[in-house]
Amino acid sequence: MIGLQDDRVTDPHPRFPNSQPMQALAALNERAREIFRQIVESYLTTGEPVGSRNLARILPMALSPASIRNVMADLEHSGLIFAPHTSAGRLPTELGLRFFVDAMLELGDVSQDEQRRIEAQMRAAASGHTFESALAEASTMLSGVSRGAGVVLTTKANVNLKHIEFVRLDPARALVILVSDDGSVENRLVDLPPGLPAGALQEATNYLNARLQGRTLGSLRAEIEAGRKAMKRELDALTERLVDAGLATPVGPTEARQLIVRGQANLLDDLRAVEDLERIRLLFNDLETQKDVIDLLARAEGGEGVRIFIGSENKLFSLSGSSLIAAPFRDGSQQIVGVVGVIGPTRLNYARIVPMVDYTARVVSKLLDGGR
Repeated sequence: MIGLQDDRVTDPHPRFPNSQPMQALAALNERAREIFRQIVESYLTTGEPVGSRNLARILPMALSPASIRNVMADLEHSGLIFAPHTSAGRLPTELGLRFFVDAMLELGDVSQDEQRRIEAQMRAAASGHTFESALAEASTMLSGVSRGAGVVLTTKANVNLKHIEFVRLDPARALVILVSDDGSVENRLVDLPPGLPAGALQEATNYLNARLQGRTLGSLRAEIEAGRKAMKRELDALTERLVDAGLATPVGPTEARQLIVRGQANLLDDLRAVEDLERIRLLFNDLETQKDVIDLLARAEGGEGVRIFIGSENKLFSLSGSSLIAAPFRDGSQQIVGVVGVIGPTRLNYARIVPMVDYTARVVSKLLDGGR
């Protein structure tokens, strides 16, 4: 079961009583629900407003354009739809989209063929190169499926390690040097336990390097934790604390995070008006502000399942009117270490993209857990 979460903000539009999606749904009769559904689904498909005459032709029940206009007036008063121009059809508001996603969206399934293709492509990318290549492949695949921009936020803890070394700087501190398969080097400063034996740094270095075998920091940490009793037999308590300190994931600034974006050019497809071009220009500006994108994606790490941010629900996309669909992935110790997702216009195909993002996050987690 895919869990949908959202970040709500104060909305200028009036809401149904108690503002809960299912209560709001109950407040709509069958006629209003169907008219609202058709307006939203038409928008998600074409991006165009739909009028009462067109609705009369496509609705499953027989209603006159005049009756439909009366229902649309009620939906508009409730803040779920609006008229972009005088005498135009209606489009869903951001509140309407949120209501549709929370209460009415019917999610599709990721077919077995698609599951096999996603897993095969990501395994090939991971085995042939580095784990970062698999993340880039995930971003590229999601951009292709969604016709939006695929995004991945990860930490340096997710690259495969080649070598670890502890170097004493002074009696109280040591430098931990982490060398990755891709040649990148990360240096960490750790405090040394008082009374640490002279050979403890070399002992910790040998102990970890004997277990690396191209593992990520997360999977190595998980193995060490699983073999805690064995480690206690091999290392004294102080050296054990040193090993734990060297493998700890630092909680640092956004510079410690890596952002991968693929498929920005997709956002230029299917532009329908000058305002579309302006919206995409603003979105490109948003994506270039990497710190804000990283901060937003990091919010998706805060819970289980897929999270959906729509338009001005987040300040980053308040001007461009874009949406983010994102899901967290975990390392071998089941710690959330990153996010995969899609950024695009608010008329994304949520029913298809939500399960694809969810499944891709699960595949990434499986790769981080050694393929289990």
